[in-house]
Amino acid sequence: MGAVLIKVPPDALSDAALQGLIEAFVLREGTDYGHRDYSLEEKCATVRRQLQRGAAQIWFDPETGSTTLRLQE
Repeated sequence: MGAVLIKVPPDALSDAALQGLIEAFVLREGTDYGHRDYSLEEKCATVRRQLQRGAAQIWFDPETGSTTLRLQE
């Protein structure tokens, strides 16, 4: 039986916690951004916009105590 994940609204996190979560996601996600290199700040701003419009969501796993960010498909 899998753990029940809890959806966390971005505004429920402090700005520092949200920024840390976004940076961790950006640094591990490995997406190819095309022909141009993007800075960490640009990538983080893109993810923040995705969170604001609901294209990405934050999930908390109470079983492991971990939080992750997932893009909607």
